[in-house]
Amino acid sequence: MNNIKELVTNNIRKFGMIIALVGIVLIFQVLTSGILLTPLNITNIIMQNSYVIILAIGMVLVIITGEIDLSVGSVAAFVGAIAGTLMITWELPVSLSIVLSLLVGAIIGAWQGFWVAYVKVPAFIVTLAGMLLFRGLTMVVLNGRTLAPFPNSFRLMSSEFLPDLFNGSGYNIMALVVGAIAIVLFIYNEVRVRKMKAMFNQNELAYPLFLTKIIVIAVIIGLFTERLAVYAGIPYILIILVALIAGYTFFMSKTIPGRHVYAVGGNEKAAKLSGVKSQKIKFWIYVNMGVLAALAGLVFTGRLNAATPQAGNLFELDAIAATVIGGASLTGGVGTAIGALIGALIMGVLNNGMSLLGVGIDWQQAIKGLVLLGAVAFDIINKKRNG
Repeated sequence: MNNIKELVTNNIRKFGMIIALVGIVLIFQVLTSGILLTPLNITNIIMQNSYVIILAIGMVLVIITGEIDLSVGSVAAFVGAIAGTLMITWELPVSLSIVLSLLVGAIIGAWQGFWVAYVKVPAFIVTLAGMLLFRGLTMVVLNGRTLAPFPNSFRLMSSEFLPDLFNGSGYNIMALVVGAIAIVLFIYNEVRVRKMKAMFNQNELAYPLFLTKIIVIAVIIGLFTERLAVYAGIPYILIILVALIAGYTFFMSKTIPGRHVYAVGGNEKAAKLSGVKSQKIKFWIYVNMGVLAALAGLVFTGRLNAATPQAGNLFELDAIAATVIGGASLTGGVGTAIGALIGALIMGVLNNGMSLLGVGIDWQQAIKGLVLLGAVAFDIINKKRNG
């Protein structure tokens, strides 16, 4: 019991997010008479919220450093317009167009990072200006019209599924195989980490709790892939999201630059005295945000199969809300990629569940606002309690 109490106390925000997500899923599963967790709807939730998850992964790094980025929605729309021009108007190859579009995102991030990190203009002002600038440039590039349709090969990453090499009947065998591989890799990694902690005499979960954690997460992975296998299998975008989450989790927790990001957000002056180049860290954080905003723009444009001047509207608010709900602190120094994922899923399930129930967009916005306020209030109360 002491181990359980200590585990919950030390991870209260993380457990709160997970409990909230599970609770919301169960409530809407009951209210929608089981529609929420049907294979088709689960696939829709993944595809509909993929761009928010991508933006939230980048935004969590920005917020950890104590900054903000209000321009990501406009950047996503602008990159979508650039991609439309390259592929549809100029008829350039899809692969080259994607690389050029991501490069545009990196340049935009470098532009904003320069003003924030080196000129010391407040990030709120720089990115607010960016929001207006790139929204205007989107309309200039598109000339107020919509570009469509995109090549099928471009839409592959946002709307298509991994082919079933085993030609399963009734079930997508490929999805089940990928799920089994994911479970094996997860168990192997957890056992390896536990052995490493034991080697260095670090605190670790009691064996019964460790075994329970392994079983619960393995069952969740198995059930999730089974649901996907019933419909059409694993979407390509899910593979991209898993790669991003795994990569950024490793970067933030296992690398020196990742730890420097937390140091800058926790106490920038102390970080500088310790030799951390805070200006360089902030600059590259914005370059990274620009690339991920560009990727989100490509994913959204591919799913919509059109580049429109209205694309990206309020994307920045969805990303910030997902990040904050996922446990990141607006004062900096706190946040994880997995937390951003959970926050994005909470927002996505709320949107999807309310839409299934026929709740109007007006009430949806109001409820999401209350959820965001509650998440920030919970963070403040928790900090005061621990402080």
